[in-house]
Amino acid sequence: MGAVSEAFYRFGIFKSSIFIIDGSFVTRFMKRRADKINTYLFGIPIHLMTSTAFGFIYMGGTHILKLDSHSTWILWTYVTVLWISMLFAALPVAGQGFLGRKGGRFAWVEQLVLHIVYGIGLWFSLNQI
Repeated sequence: MGAVSEAFYRFGIFKSSIFIIDGSFVTRFMKRRADKINTYLFGIPIHLMTSTAFGFIYMGGTHILKLDSHSTWILWTYVTVLWISMLFAALPVAGQGFLGRKGGRFAWVEQLVLHIVYGIGLWFSLNQI
C-alpha cells in the first residue's frame, strides 16, 4: 500500500503519498521540522506499524468473533470499513481535511485504490497461512 502510494505519487498519478501524510502528521505532532528527510524518516515506519497493526486487528477480531479470516466477504468488509475510517477520521486528524481534500479532489479515489491494494496483500498473506 505504502510503496504503491509512493510510486504513484512520484509518477504523478496520485497527488499525495501516504508516507508524506503520515510523516507530516508525526513531525507536526512532535513539533519537528517537516523537511523531506524527517517526513520520510517518520512516515515510513509509522505507516508500516499501522498497516501491520490493522492486519493483527483483523486476525484477532476474526478469531475472537469466531469468523473465517479467509472469507473474502469478511476481508473486503473489513477493508471497506478501513477505507471509510481513513476518509472520515484518519485523514482529517492528519490535517488532510474531510475526505483528504487537501491532497486533491480525488483523494478518496486514491485511498480506494490503496485500500484495494491493501486488501489484496492481506488476502495473499492470509492464503499463505
